[in-house]
Amino acid sequence: MQKASVLLFLAWVCFVFYAGIALFTSGFLLTRLELTNYSSCQEPPGPGSLPWGSQGKPGACWMASRFSRVVLVLIDALRFDFAQPQHSHVPGEPPVSLPFLGKLSSLQRILEIQPHHARLYRSQVDPPTTTMQRLKALTTGSLPTFIDAGSNFASHAIVEDNLIKQLTSAGRRVVFMGDDTWKDLFPGAFSKAFFFPSFNVRDLDTVDNGILEHLYPTMDSGEWDVLIAHFLGVDHCGHKHGPHHPEMAKKLSQMDQVIQGLVERLENDTLLVVAGDHGMTTNGDHGGDSELEVSAALFLYSPTALFPSTPPEEPEVIPQVSLVPTLALLLGLPIPFGNIGEVMAELFSGGEDSQPHSSALAQASALHLNAQQVSRFLRTYSAATQDLQAKELHQLQNLFSKASADYQWLLQSPNGAEATLPTVIAELQQFLRGARAMCIESWARFSLSFLLLHLLAAGIPITTPGPFTVPWRAVSAWALMATQTFYSTGHQPVFPAIHWHAAFVGFPEGHGSCTWLPALLVGANTFASHLLFAVGCPLLLLWPFLCESQGLRKRQQPPGNEAEARVRPEEEEEPLMEMRLRDAPHHFYAALLQLGLKYLFILGVQILACALAASILRRHLMVWKVFAPKFIFEAVGFIVSSVGLLLGIALVMRVDGAVSSWFRQLFLAQQR
Repeated sequence: MQKASVLLFLAWVCFVFYAGIALFTSGFLLTRLELTNYSSCQEPPGPGSLPWGSQGKPGACWMASRFSRVVLVLIDALRFDFAQPQHSHVPGEPPVSLPFLGKLSSLQRILEIQPHHARLYRSQVDPPTTTMQRLKALTTGSLPTFIDAGSNFASHAIVEDNLIKQLTSAGRRVVFMGDDTWKDLFPGAFSKAFFFPSFNVRDLDTVDNGILEHLYPTMDSGEWDVLIAHFLGVDHCGHKHGPHHPEMAKKLSQMDQVIQGLVERLENDTLLVVAGDHGMTTNGDHGGDSELEVSAALFLYSPTALFPSTPPEEPEVIPQVSLVPTLALLLGLPIPFGNIGEVMAELFSGGEDSQPHSSALAQASALHLNAQQVSRFLRTYSAATQDLQAKELHQLQNLFSKASADYQWLLQSPNGAEATLPTVIAELQQFLRGARAMCIESWARFSLSFLLLHLLAAGIPITTPGPFTVPWRAVSAWALMATQTFYSTGHQPVFPAIHWHAAFVGFPEGHGSCTWLPALLVGANTFASHLLFAVGCPLLLLWPFLCESQGLRKRQQPPGNEAEARVRPEEEEEPLMEMRLRDAPHHFYAALLQLGLKYLFILGVQILACALAASILRRHLMVWKVFAPKFIFEAVGFIVSSVGLLLGIALVMRVDGAVSSWFRQLFLAQQR
């Protein structure tokens, strides 16, 4: 068997596995078609008249704007409990004082002094809780795919309709300062921008201090309509020290001073939004879907009254994507085309002096516009692809048709509106929440193609080529040792457990704008065991020979051949150790093929088990926390191991070829 044939056949088997992984990934992980449609003021989201408040007013779009300006302060990894007061405790248990509690005291003070002007929400984040995916959600109102987590450090421009696109189309001046991830997501979209490198998590102050250098002068200049400041110090402090370190208290206190300074400079036509893009674990990491990771703070404030009632005792829980349609309508912009968030209806009810009936009618108008936009998106999306489940989609469209008809009747029959309004609002909210739930469920479906390809790969015959055979138990033990080494070196198949500090080994000052080098270092640290054991796998063929005792041993002669053996004493001696490879070189190459197939088969069984677990439990509560990350780690580990196996076999063949050439030269020299 030729060397090239062995390598090509193993490469083909690897390709079959790769194709299976790709098919399963596309069929199981959150995947969706990104539409390039855009909402516009000239094209209403649906039939019927627009709310009366938007007719005849300059600059009005789907709904009359309530604010001319917005200041968005994005504090990376601002967990919800970071915004809670100093003594937070469960009833019946003693108070607990933690370093991060009570540091954002200005929020609590505003809520107490001006309850109709401010509100604190618990923002429920969709996993994965990585910064790039959260920024996509906060600007498009959609669900970034789970597989997008891999591009968290190599962001690509957003092609979907988004708030930044709508703002620039409307001629609004958008000024940004902070995390340079925005530069890649929205290239050329800002009228003025101050970007700072974001990857060096050991640096707690460079980005934040750079923002503070420009924040207040920019705000005082008035040359902006939307001001976005993305602070990174809290997130970096979590990665470096964890949330319970005194440094976290210092960073939160600094953010509190920033908020106070902004509140003092706000004008009546300006809305202040303070938001966290995600939370963090008790170790300061994020990326998964634990309660601490998906729970972020959201604070809204305006110098003019926003709410007709005082804040509830427990902050309301809202999906993070709800901020997108809310900001769009408050600013008099169209809601982004692919948004599936629900407007925060309370913000459209008027101030504390508004009448209950007019407040409810304004909420219904905002919800109806939102529902029209979501219904239009579902129709367009279902026409472009078959991802959405037809039965649920039909039920939702029927629900929307009924809610829309009731709303139109409400506008035409104001006499019975007071009794019908709560029903219409409930129907519209039911449709919006059902649509979002259907999208989440429909974008996590399983494809059986992966199983078929794996069965094909598993069915490849593995023969026993002559004397060189590595038993299954040895190959299985070798593969299990690679897995055991992965765990024993402190790794786990979940995103928060990735050793991000490995990116700075040898580079304590960071990498500048380079992203591939830190990604390579983190990958090498994570999958080192897979690579080393795969490269060393071909050595299993040589180990039995190396364990033989030194010296010569006699060949076993069949019965009746003693006389012949005495005649040919020179043939009684059998070569030992790796010298026996010279007796049957063709068997050696076949044995390498057998060993490679066995190792790939065992790795394939592992990833197949992960795929089965993820698919069978795809509706399980923990699917995105445990099973999907485990599958991704196994898939990447398989790719690394298969490449390492091919390299190891190629290296052994290269060494064997060199040794064979040396033997030939040695034999020729002896014959002379």
